[in-house]
Amino acid sequence: MNAISKAMLITLCLSAGAIGTVSAGTDADVAPPPAREERAPAPRDGYVWASGYWDWNGHAYSWVSGHYIFEHRGAHWVPDRWDQVGSHWQRATGHWEH
Repeated sequence: MNAISKAMLITLCLSAGAIGTVSAGTDADVAPPPAREERAPAPRDGYVWASGYWDWNGHAYSWVSGHYIFEHRGAHWVPDRWDQVGSHWQRATGHWEH
């Protein structure tokens, strides 16, 4: 495989990983607290607000504040969320979706 082909393959893999994948972040046996209400600062051109979420460190939840992230044209941001799976909770990390 020549250098150009390798570079194209690496770029494709990185792009696919950054856009459109949903990865399970963390599992917890304890339900997360209700999400905090945040007021996003004034909108910024070229950025999208990623709302805050509860993070689980294996012992307790801690709040991760919302922040602006670079906009991906043609895609929308799906925020982090917690889903109940049986008796456990699983965090789906935020991601871009087309």
